Amino acid sequence: MRLLLIRHGESMGNVDPAIHRHTADHAIPLSPRGREQARAAGEHIARFFGARHGEARPHVRLWTSPYRRTRETADGIAEIAREWITDRREHVLLCEQQFGLFDGIPDEELPSLFPNEWAHYQKQERFEGRFWARYPLGESRFDVATRVHQAFGSFQRDLEQGVRDHVVVCHGVTLRAFLMMWCHLTPEWFEAEPNPHNCAIRLLEDGRDHGYLFEGFPKE
Repeated sequence: MRLLLIRHGESMGNVDPAIHRHTADHAIPLSPRGREQARAAGEHIARFFGARHGEARPHVRLWTSPYRRTRETADGIAEIAREWITDRREHVLLCEQQFGLFDGIPDEELPSLFPNEWAHYQKQERFEGRFWARYPLGESRFDVATRVHQAFGSFQRDLEQGVRDHVVVCHGVTLRAFLMMWCHLTPEWFEAEPNPHNCAIRLLEDGRDHGYLFEGFPKE
């Protein structure tokens, strides 16, 4: 099985975090630059499959998180790589980490708005490590890894039905969790691995990590 893991393009939340104050995380769109990045990722994907398959046309399934910014990234990819993308599906388990009570609030405001909850989270992070520390009413990175692993059955069923090539558009933490669980890596690996840039493309093939085909677009 071959998987291309892609982080979404630059979102309006990446440009101006203040958008989180009035827009739910799942509803934040791409920025104009993010839409350009998505089309650029589509060009890389089209070249990759062209080099691998030539005139053949395999079944390539495009998977995406149900967030607006990942859907819009998938739109840009499908527009450019339409000769390769056979169909498209969403998987709710590929969504972003849930930040619970702290969602949409700048870190510097958390100690004053939620002093007890912030102190408890900071204690968890210091004592257990960030991978294990759970946001109040939200998820830890361990929780993200657990739910992403639950999505693997969908990819296995696809393989049994002859779908070997997948393009998966998700989020930074989700992508790292996917890679960690797919390749049986450790929490220590997860914490040492930096988040990918927007529209970075990482190749997993036959159970092994082959690194980034495209490093993506660093934050300006």
